[in-house]
Amino acid sequence: MKTLLIVGFLCLIVWNLGAGLFYMVVDKGTTSRTVNSLTKRIALSVALILLVVAGIGLGWIEPHGVHVG
Repeated sequence: MKTLLIVGFLCLIVWNLGAGLFYMVVDKGTTSRTVNSLTKRIALSVALILLVVAGIGLGWIEPHGVHVG
């Protein structure tokens, strides 16, 4: 369930990034849809970081170190 939540957030972040690119190309700066889309992406990224930090703090997520060779 935790993994699905994180992957869902990542999918929404990528979706909003793509929407921002699409609106930037299509609207050519005449509307604020690009800014709104990228603002949503930033908000989702911050929310995801806070959720991961809270999950680690509450013990729901156990971080592991990266083992090299």
